[in-house]
Amino acid sequence: MPNWIFPFAPIADFSVSNSSYLQFLMYRPLYWFGNNGATGVDDSLSLAAEPVYSNGGKTVTITLKPYKWSDGSTLTSTDVMFWFNMLKAEKANYAAYTPGQFPDNITSASAPNATTVVFNTDKAYSQQWFLANQLSTITPMPVAWDVTAAGTKSDCATNEADCKAVYNYLITQAKDLPTYATNPLWQVVDGPWKLSSFSSDGNVTFVPNTTYSGPVKPTLKKFIEVPFTTDDAQFNVLRTGSTIDVGYLPTQDLTSPKPASSGPAEAGPNPLSSNYTLAPWFLYGINYFPINFNNPTVGPIFKQLYFRQALQSIVDQAGVLSSAAKNYGVQTTGPVPLFPDSPLISSVEKTNPYPFSISAAGKYLSDNGWTVKAGGVTTCTKPGTGAGECGAGITSGEPLTFTLQYVSGQQTITTAMQSMKSNAAQVGITLNIVPAPFNTVTGTAVPCSGATCTWQMGNWGGGWVYSPDYYPTGELLFSTGAGSNSGSYSNPAIDKLIQSTTTESGTAVMQAYENALAKDLPVVWQPNYTYSLTEVANGLQGVTPLNPYSALNPENWHY
Repeated sequence: MPNWIFPFAPIADFSVSNSSYLQFLMYRPLYWFGNNGATGVDDSLSLAAEPVYSNGGKTVTITLKPYKWSDGSTLTSTDVMFWFNMLKAEKANYAAYTPGQFPDNITSASAPNATTVVFNTDKAYSQQWFLANQLSTITPMPVAWDVTAAGTKSDCATNEADCKAVYNYLITQAKDLPTYATNPLWQVVDGPWKLSSFSSDGNVTFVPNTTYSGPVKPTLKKFIEVPFTTDDAQFNVLRTGSTIDVGYLPTQDLTSPKPASSGPAEAGPNPLSSNYTLAPWFLYGINYFPINFNNPTVGPIFKQLYFRQALQSIVDQAGVLSSAAKNYGVQTTGPVPLFPDSPLISSVEKTNPYPFSISAAGKYLSDNGWTVKAGGVTTCTKPGTGAGECGAGITSGEPLTFTLQYVSGQQTITTAMQSMKSNAAQVGITLNIVPAPFNTVTGTAVPCSGATCTWQMGNWGGGWVYSPDYYPTGELLFSTGAGSNSGSYSNPAIDKLIQSTTTESGTAVMQAYENALAKDLPVVWQPNYTYSLTEVANGLQGVTPLNPYSALNPENWHY
């Protein structure tokens, strides 16, 4: 359920539900990704023409298109600079920030006229990466937001020193969820929709922005989002066939699986076909859950590669996909999605370096100082840092007992966690699995350090959709200190490989990075389920093709 309106979010609020189901409908990013159901940028929905590179690739010039804000003002280069200065001032509070990259890699930025922005970079970067993972993070902000209190103007757009006070005010307003639909700030939009009501329980109503200057104007009178806390509640409403126009079929309510050879975006048998058309929605991303490397108690265990190899080996991805997911999804074996097929996918990922194997998991542990007790509690019996010993920071008798919080209400995820718990027990690893609401899990599994950094494992159920880092180079997730590096994973060798993917084009550099990361296991890879088995009311047009990065475009919908 959406719970953050300001399109400048910290990691706890950096979710698909907030970006795709709330912010994007009203506040358009500079570049729109997802092109008629395929990956890549959609120039027709972008606020600017694609950038022009000069000066050996070190100067990037952006030309804005003629867009208007709903308060009548023109979207100008000042609005882009407002975002950029905010990012410079508050980068530590932005989940898409990676140290050394945007805005650190910009040596100067200017707005020579109302429609032009010029960035100069510290070196030449891969142009594909720079557009897809750097400029893609920009969301122009209206002058109406450049205030430190209601009616108190500031100048963050031209003076970075003013940004902190502006940020603090906007954050305060963003935390006041009951006022989202009434606060004049959030009513200034450049997208096709405006809020008419908002409830923190997930009931959200949008109405058309009658001054929207983009190419597709809404024709629906309202677009209403309705929350469901459980799969059963969702399915019961869908079965009535007349209450909602677009919904999501719980996987367990499929009457039969589809062929294993079919793709994750292909439809199988639809039990609701009398009223709905089944349109599986597969997103360009990967599924995983983070482990907290900085946990003061179990972090030393997580830092051992052999333990991560053991933990990954007890994940029965193929079994969960064929049973609970009924063949809707693909495995995750590294940072590059295995679907759709592309030259970026390496042979290492395709062959899966850590397939499901209880015996392999046990051997990883017994070879490294642990006495494995199937059905019991495996403990460290050879502490120390030498070969065959448990490793630094691990004491004699220390048990392999962990708490794994996971998202509640989704039967596929629940089944996967129960499967993993059962498999773990076979090598003496105790997983105490604890269900919790999505926003609770995402608010818990965040980067931290020190004595209070006590969460251990957190599975919000969806891993990562590559947005706003549309090219899967993974710097937001796996670089040391990155804003969305939830478990605080750090590997200097991986950092260097990631940096290479930002400056070099081609598949070789990508595969070197993905092979190293697939083997090093910064997270626990999980089955990448088809995002939703979307049910579209028969006769409703414009819902498909679905955006591979999760964005919604109800302005296209009509009967």
